[in-house]
This record gives sequence, C-alpha cells and structure tokens, in this order.
Amino acid sequence: MIHLDEYWMAKALQLAAQGLYSTSPNPRVGCVIVKDGLPVGEGWHQQAGGPHAEVHALRMAGELARGATAYVTLEPCSHFGRTPPCANALIEAGVSRVVGAVRDPNPQVGGRGFNRLREAGIEVMESCLESQAAALNSGFMKRMRTGLPLVRVKLAQSLDGRTAMQSGESQWITGPQARQDVQRLRARSCAVLTGADSVLIDNPSMTVRPAETAIEQPAHLWRQPLRVLVDSRLRVPANAKLFQQAGPVLVATLADVDDGKLAAATAEQTTPDNVRYWQGQPTAAGQLNLTELLLQLGKQGCNEVLVETGARLAGAFVAAGLVDELVVYTAPTLLGSDARPLLQLPFECMNQQLRWHWQDVRMVGNDLRLTLTPLPAAADTKEN
Repeated sequence: MIHLDEYWMAKALQLAAQGLYSTSPNPRVGCVIVKDGLPVGEGWHQQAGGPHAEVHALRMAGELARGATAYVTLEPCSHFGRTPPCANALIEAGVSRVVGAVRDPNPQVGGRGFNRLREAGIEVMESCLESQAAALNSGFMKRMRTGLPLVRVKLAQSLDGRTAMQSGESQWITGPQARQDVQRLRARSCAVLTGADSVLIDNPSMTVRPAETAIEQPAHLWRQPLRVLVDSRLRVPANAKLFQQAGPVLVATLADVDDGKLAAATAEQTTPDNVRYWQGQPTAAGQLNLTELLLQLGKQGCNEVLVETGARLAGAFVAAGLVDELVVYTAPTLLGSDARPLLQLPFECMNQQLRWHWQDVRMVGNDLRLTLTPLPAAADTKEN
C-alpha cells in the first residue's frame, strides 16, 4: 500500500513536471496542500521571476491552509531572490506540517528553509520520494553542486552506426516522430550547443519550434534556449541561419574578443545584436577547453545543455568525460561502410573502450531511442 505522504508527493511531482519546458534557470517545483485528507491547494512554478509553487498553492487554499500539510518537491527557499522566501509564506499561512522531497543544493538554501520552518514550530519531514524529485531537476542539482550543467548529447545513427554520408549529407536519417522528440529535448534545455562544421554543412537554425513539439503550453511560457556555437576560428559566416533567428546566441571561440564582442582587429562582419562572443583558453592540443565553456554556461544559469553536433565535437565531449547522458536515435536503415561514424574516438586498444548503462530503450515512431548514462569506472573494471 502506498503511504499517504508518498501519494500526495507523487501528485506534487506531477505538478512540478508541468514546468519541464519553462522554468529555466529555476528548478521545477510542485506543491500540494492537504487538509483533512483532501487537497485544498496546488501549484507549480511556471517560469523564472513568477510566483513559486508554494505561493500558487497557498493562494488557492486561502484560509484552509491553516493547520494543513504542504507537500513540496524541493525545499522551500529561505532567501530573497526575485521573489520573497517561500518558507516565510508557509509560516505566515499557518500550515502545521511540511513534507519535502529533497533538500535544495543551492548554498543560499541548503537546509535553511527546513530549519526556518522547524524554528517556527512546524513539523517537517524530509526525503519523501527524494530520488524522483532529484531526477526531475538533475541539471539544477548538478549545477548547484559542481558549477557544471548536465550535458546531454543527442545523436542520430543508422543501423550500422553511421551518422552521415562521407560528403556530410545527413538529412534525414530518422523519421518525423524522432525529430519531434528532439524538439522536446531542445525545449527542456537551457542551451543547445553545436559546432562550426555542423553549421557549415547543414546550416541549422537550432531553435525550438513550438508547433513541432506537440506540447500544449501557453504562448507566454515558450522560450528559446541559448544557442551555443563552438567556432574556434570564426569560420561560420554572418548569414548563417543560426544568427538570423530570434533568441540569444553565444559563440565560443579562441579568437580575440573585447567585452563580449569581436575585437576590431578580427571583426570582418557586423555582429548581430543577439550574438555575443566568449573567448576560451586552448587546451594543450590547441582545442577549445570544453570544461571551461561548460563552467561559463553554468555561471549563466544553464542547468541542462543539449549537444547536437558532429562526430568530432561530440567525441571530444565524450572523451573528456563531460557527458551525463547519451540520447541515440537509431533508424532501421543502412548508410554503408564509407559513411561517417557516430563519434570520433581514435581508440587503439580494447582497454580504452568506454562502457555505458542502458537507462531507457523505447520506440519513437519507426526508430529506436536509446538513452544511456556513463558506467562508473569501478563497475567497468569489475565487469572486465
């Protein structure tokens, strides 16, 4: 039998999931207020700058919140940000008990919200459906703890593990349902990252197209993720579709930049108003330091980064150990032995192989979507 606390927390998690595509850079949070065994208020955080889940639920509950239990999927905030502290709102509403799913990893909160409630005489229970709540905000959790966003690499391959013809031609390997699924991955991401080679070959827009997601969401909640272009030598021209679409673009380069713009010595084209440049440091191999770039994106509030790029840059992310999740769409087609591989990883020995864990396997239209997470090194060694 499901415990009542878990039942109501599951309801709160369902509410929180409604913010999957709109709360960035804030976490997805849901709240249910229950009195005498019945729900009297509910809410979810819809977008940054707007009321938090607790506020929506308390407004619905009104006076019925007094003496009730509040189920919250993330520890109520205790600091003044863009909105007042939710811990204070719960105290002022007179709730008698708060059940929380997971502590907020934000060092500005980190247990302070729960402690403030306890100091006010409110009974607090923690860790109710903790793993489910943490999974819903895995990117936020990672960024707060490490400064790095969660990195999800999306790839599309043929049955023989190829991503494009030798010429670079790749549209389309997968079917329309898989492409719709990718739109949803973009919509939930804070940033979508690609490389110069991919843009020069395919000239993509890298935008979220709401009509193609099949997601029902109010128009004001739609947002465009930050588009990140890794272009070390500034090879992509100003007329690329990436630069012509509405929404912010960050170009990560090794070229000289001045105050977020191209320095006059290297500027051969007018920079669109929505484009900013970030100058990274080269690695020993002369490549852009991807860890440094991810730290920069973390500072900008990016919780989840979707990498959609070619075999070379995707392989660099994997080789550097920066990938938290691989999403590989596999189409029932053959491209042949001369076509391009899934990832560029110049391994020579079996002991260089990288093992992954099957997180999820499902059909998307006539294609397979494979979701994998890195297998810990200890588990890999034990298996070998």
